[in-house]
Amino acid sequence: MTTSTTSPVILLGAQRCGTTAFAYAMNLAFHDAGGHFTVNGKLPYLLHRWLTRQDLADRHLRTDEILHALDRRPPDGAGADGWRARVEKSLRNAAREVAEGAAGDDPTALARRILAESNEGLTRWGDKYNEYLLHLPWLDAALPDARYVMLVRHPLEAARSMLRWSGDRPWLPETEAAALAKWTAWNRHWVDFAPQVPQERRLVVEYQALCRGEETARLEEFTGMGLRPYLAGLTPRQPAAAPDTGLPLPTAAVWEALRDSAADPGTGTVPVLTTTTQR
Repeated sequence: MTTSTTSPVILLGAQRCGTTAFAYAMNLAFHDAGGHFTVNGKLPYLLHRWLTRQDLADRHLRTDEILHALDRRPPDGAGADGWRARVEKSLRNAAREVAEGAAGDDPTALARRILAESNEGLTRWGDKYNEYLLHLPWLDAALPDARYVMLVRHPLEAARSMLRWSGDRPWLPETEAAALAKWTAWNRHWVDFAPQVPQERRLVVEYQALCRGEETARLEEFTGMGLRPYLAGLTPRQPAAAPDTGLPLPTAAVWEALRDSAADPGTGTVPVLTTTTQR
């Protein structure tokens, strides 16, 4: 697999699938290599929500809302403060251009420029935010050369981790069935989107295999970086789910497609199902 080491690396994955711990490891690896990997950066997500064609027509880039959202749950990791300062500088410059009518009428093009300026001068950059999984076509338009690492975890492991999650999260499911349905909906976005992305720009990694060190070589080849020292500390917080555990049919179909694509990047098509309740 031949990949560019200058295109951004976007870490994708549904909630409670190990993406945050993985992102911290990537953050240190990128930082030591003269780059930056943002842990929960969410800037593309906010630009998708707060930068629209109508905003440009009204000459009003909602910089205050974007910065407030960034600071409510600040991005973390080495170099986060410098990244946050670059983001604000780029947003303020763009807002002035929008107010003057000098930013054009294409919100995706402006978002692409803001993202580039926020990571200017870095040898490489990347980002992780779970909600990117919900807006993949827009993300790919804003970052047309991005490389995607999709981290997948057994549905029951993720669902049970969701139910143990604490804190102020009003969107959390309350039952295992609802948590499985949420896992299925989020991961289905990747299964539907992945065939549109060239194989050299996507890599599916299985969580338990990542923690055992079995995915390190593929990740090093894909990113063009030495990652072994940074990934060595990843360990699962709960035992692996039994492979023969019964799952709702839609969940089982998505999980099978994800596992197939992790083993063989050329696969991953999910069949259309008519039943949503069987186990």
